Amino acid sequence: MKFWLSLVSVRETAQLPELARFAEELGFHGLMVGDHLLWPAEIETPYPYSPDGKIFVPPDTPWPDPWVLFAHLGAVTTKLRFASNIYLAALRDPLTVAKSVSTAAALTQDRIVLGVSAGWLKEEYEQIGIDFGTRGYRLDETLTLVRKLLTGRMVRHEGPLFSVEGMMCPAPAKPVPIWCGGAASPAMRRAAQNDGWLPLPMTLAQSKTALGAIHVMRRDAGLSQAGFSVGLPLAEPVTQAAVDALRELSVEDLVVIAPWLPSPWDITAWLDPGDDMSRLDMKKKALERYADAVMRKVR
Repeated sequence: MKFWLSLVSVRETAQLPELARFAEELGFHGLMVGDHLLWPAEIETPYPYSPDGKIFVPPDTPWPDPWVLFAHLGAVTTKLRFASNIYLAALRDPLTVAKSVSTAAALTQDRIVLGVSAGWLKEEYEQIGIDFGTRGYRLDETLTLVRKLLTGRMVRHEGPLFSVEGMMCPAPAKPVPIWCGGAASPAMRRAAQNDGWLPLPMTLAQSKTALGAIHVMRRDAGLSQAGFSVGLPLAEPVTQAAVDALRELSVEDLVVIAPWLPSPWDITAWLDPGDDMSRLDMKKKALERYADAVMRKVR
């Protein structure tokens, strides 16, 4: 099983390089960060993933640009992979997305995964002047064009939203996998048509149902199940039995949400009462405890 460390809510941005280096040392396969381009001053759109519709992060949460960050983290690691979970590609033009991703891939020896979603925050789209209602169509065409641009070959694209004729370099040495997030039907169809899925935390039972639906979508689209990845945050304890069950579902990538944070899906406390999780040494303590108790216990 490959373990990915999600650092979506780390407020101490300067600690990220050392956390990446330490995660690699402990045996993590990859690292994930999230993305927002702008946090609006006023938000009326309810957050769709909490019972009360309120987002759990404060407005001053840092959201460093994933591709700038990954290029830097690639210089302080040698094997660790990097995935955006998720990147709001529809908030940017496709050329900017492709240039950023291709440069990061070139500088990290192709250790990059492009994880995307259409997003939920209507006000963010409005501030940037992009129609929130068409974000799904925009994202789909963006991904089509980005795939072409990442080949490094001459591109001729004429679509409903974008018209491009030209070449973009540097190109990655091999294709950048595109994983798509989201639980709504359009998001799952988008994931099924690409290289992987980034779901919200799910139990084994929920995973079996959802992946069954995605496998049907891939089959109907004439796509093989081989090579399709699922970066799953498991909403129950990670045991050998759970890992075996996930492998039966062809899941080989587990997402670990920063273990120093209290989580409704993890009943284990990885820090002691009174520990200050803003400190780097406390984060490292939680990571080491998780690696000892979970990663080194499962095959």
